Amino acid sequence: MSTSRSTALADLERTTDESAADEELASRLRVAVTRLNRKLRQQALAGLSPAQASALGTVKRLVNPTLGELAADEQVQPPTVTRLVASLESAGLVVRETDGVDRRVVRVKITAEGRRNLQRIRTLKNALLTRRLTALDPSERALAGSLTSLLERLVAEE
Repeated sequence: MSTSRSTALADLERTTDESAADEELASRLRVAVTRLNRKLRQQALAGLSPAQASALGTVKRLVNPTLGELAADEQVQPPTVTRLVASLESAGLVVRETDGVDRRVVRVKITAEGRRNLQRIRTLKNALLTRRLTALDPSERALAGSLTSLLERLVAEE
């Protein structure tokens, strides 16, 4: 076998090994992120379901979305978002308002109580992570900081 052919085979094997390692890393990362997300979602939600808490956060982030915009962002069907908004409204966390330009359009606005609940939920979730991070040694915490930066780059929209 020629030297160039053996080099090409070695390169192919190395590429295949790296690809398999990348695939394994991707799988482990997906599972770890999913489990972390599940733990955070299970954290106390101030009496709200995960779907309600998510919708409330989306209403705050989108600033007075229509029901259709909220449904699209939450990736749920309009009847589902209507039920979510009704439950949040009955809890005093959001209000429905008629659009100032098009009276046929209904917008959802977060209330002061909704903001307080959202802040309470976020504080509890941050406290969970803070407790976990505090248990790490300084080098692990530094590594967690670097990993966070990498994760932010991975999820950044291009």
